[in-house]
Amino acid sequence: MKIFTKITCLLLLFTSVSFAQNKTVATLIVHNAKIHTLDDKNTVTEALAVADGRIIKTGKNSEILKLKNKNTTVIDAKGKTIIPGLFDSHMHIIRGGRFFNTELRWDGVKSLKRALAMLKEQAARTPKGQWVRVVGGWNAYQFEEKRLPTLDEINQATGDVPTFVLHLYGHAYLNKAGIATLKLDANTPNPNGGLIEKDIYGNPTGMLIAEPNAFILYSTLSKLPELSPEEKVNSTKLFMTEMNRLGVTAIMDAGGGFQNYPDDYGVTGKLCENNELTVRMPYYLFAQKAGNELADYTKWISSVEIGDGCDVPQDNTKKFGKLPKLEYHVQGGGENLVMSAGDFENFDEPRPDLSPAMEGQLKAVLSLLIKNKWPFRIHATYNESITRFLNVIEDINKENPLNGLLWFFDHAETVSTENLQRIKALNGGIAIQHRMAYQGEAFIKRYGKTAAANTVPLKKMMDMGIKVGMGTDGTRVASYNPWVGLYWLTTGKTLGGLQYMAPENIVDRTTALKLFTQGSAQLINLDKDRGALKENYLADFAILSDDYFATAEDNILNIESKLTVVNGKVVYADADFRAFAAPQVKAIPDWSPVNYFGGYQKN
Repeated sequence: MKIFTKITCLLLLFTSVSFAQNKTVATLIVHNAKIHTLDDKNTVTEALAVADGRIIKTGKNSEILKLKNKNTTVIDAKGKTIIPGLFDSHMHIIRGGRFFNTELRWDGVKSLKRALAMLKEQAARTPKGQWVRVVGGWNAYQFEEKRLPTLDEINQATGDVPTFVLHLYGHAYLNKAGIATLKLDANTPNPNGGLIEKDIYGNPTGMLIAEPNAFILYSTLSKLPELSPEEKVNSTKLFMTEMNRLGVTAIMDAGGGFQNYPDDYGVTGKLCENNELTVRMPYYLFAQKAGNELADYTKWISSVEIGDGCDVPQDNTKKFGKLPKLEYHVQGGGENLVMSAGDFENFDEPRPDLSPAMEGQLKAVLSLLIKNKWPFRIHATYNESITRFLNVIEDINKENPLNGLLWFFDHAETVSTENLQRIKALNGGIAIQHRMAYQGEAFIKRYGKTAAANTVPLKKMMDMGIKVGMGTDGTRVASYNPWVGLYWLTTGKTLGGLQYMAPENIVDRTTALKLFTQGSAQLINLDKDRGALKENYLADFAILSDDYFATAEDNILNIESKLTVVNGKVVYADADFRAFAAPQVKAIPDWSPVNYFGGYQKN
């Protein structure tokens, strides 16, 4: 009996030692929280533990706290709500980061009076040789006054400091100093696809109108002075921090006008090499010059591998130490593959007719991409454009089958049921954005309430099992704030409070959040390890300032993150959690609007 007892004790001791040796110790624990895991059962739990950039366990506070040791960072969430990090499927973070420090943001400003006061204040501190610029992310209906500024008001606020104010991709205002600086006069011709408004004497008024496309707005912005290389690095870091402040942990960059590859990717590339990215950032290559698109994609295909970048796959951690770098690599081609396919969404103007040459040009580029197994995305606002694009894709598919190649449409506001069926048959997806929160009123004026009610036809997309991911299309067409999108999805309202969306297209808060997490990841087959908070999934999450699932609907617009974790590392913390994050750097140059106003404006 004594021998048996000794053997039993030895076995128990051996088992205990083995368990202790094999027990995973958490590097980070967050407890005392309301964690919405977004798993298949929508489990809500109290705590989670992280190691090596991944979640190792979720559960009760007492259970998870057993995984700590003296080196574990332990964060008391103080009963706050935690969600998986938001994944914006369509944004222009690379371009936006380069210019963030130059921009005065009217995103979220509640009155035109306040917006003009900000303009005046910024003009007073902007040095000679620089511009005041408000670059999108706002509309008239967010203001109490429910109107746009006048050129006289902008001139009075800014005086002799050159100023550019962009309103969506519809029009822009230049003050008198801006007109003079750009040397616009009665003899200046309209650029291709744009209108320089003139007065009765033939002189420029300062209004630039996207008629029928936004090239005049892109090209004018490109003439404004850029930041220095050091300032661009600082600017990009601060813009990533701004996104982290809103709970965003991943963004698909959709390229954009005047975003040349590889030159304009140098800042984010350098940050990736130095392991300083705080947002996962797969990106697409956007051909810039009309007539040269096929040559660009031919060159890129011969020199760039899909998935190749300074980052490494998640299962290869040896090269960079314990934690892999965040995703930063070429994901495919788009969003505009050829310039002739650009159907810009200026709902103040009639729908643009695409060139008859579009099909041939698009087929040449798409055939090249599909043959070389390059994923692609296509900007498509109007159903008429989608019909023509699908004709091309179906034609190519007969000759060279897609065979599961990843592809999707961006926007698709007015897509028809018939075209949704065609997209489904080709295994395509759709990336939607909250552009109608900013343009719903303009859309109704032109196309009516009935058409607006199904813009976008979200229920049909989801009922058909089409992959749908949510994004913002920040920073120019709409705000980069994802909470505007979550408000729009769950209320069917514009920022002006107009209820326009058909009830069947309005989704519950959990579904909306899944579109902004798992849905976006699914578009590019990354949903196997992100978009939920469960064992072995990426440790990307945010502690929210308010309970998204219970707060009043208008309060959704004011939600932000109090603490954001990416890859198991705290990348942002507000005053309540400041001890867990590095101090935020100051914007350079000193006169940057970011130092005085920040980014998205709260009530």
